Amino acid sequence: MSRVKNIEDDYGFFGIGILNNTDEINIGTLWRSAYILGASFIFTVGKKYKIEGSDVTKSWTKIPLYHYKTFDELKENIPFSTQLVAVEMGEDAVPLGEYVHPDRVIYLLGNEVSGLPPLIIEQCQSVIKLPGEHSLNVAVTGSIVMYDRINKGHS
Repeated sequence: MSRVKNIEDDYGFFGIGILNNTDEINIGTLWRSAYILGASFIFTVGKKYKIEGSDVTKSWTKIPLYHYKTFDELKENIPFSTQLVAVEMGEDAVPLGEYVHPDRVIYLLGNEVSGLPPLIIEQCQSVIKLPGEHSLNVAVTGSIVMYDRINKGHS
């Protein structure tokens, strides 16, 4: 007789990262929030991260940070059956309050200066936006997206 474990509902996993980050403190803050809010990993695209004092929980010891030199390299390494979701202001973006988070997802944030380029947004399965007419700090935006995910029942 084989032993079978009861498998509870699994809400998948998520990762979050920034394209061409312009301020190192944002990565440290995002990393800390990602750890606290249950992310499986964080990442950077285009610009490496240097250890920053804003990561007071030493999140680097708890969840990994991956670095991709280019967006294409990120795309090549997306786990099987995982959606890539752009977080960007725009008319076609779905308001975060109405968005249903996928079970397996990677959230891609743009930097505060230039956001995400249209060619990258086109390659994402969804685009979501926060309310408001002005952009927030990128680490704050990422934290709000992650909180919304867990608030809607995803771990």
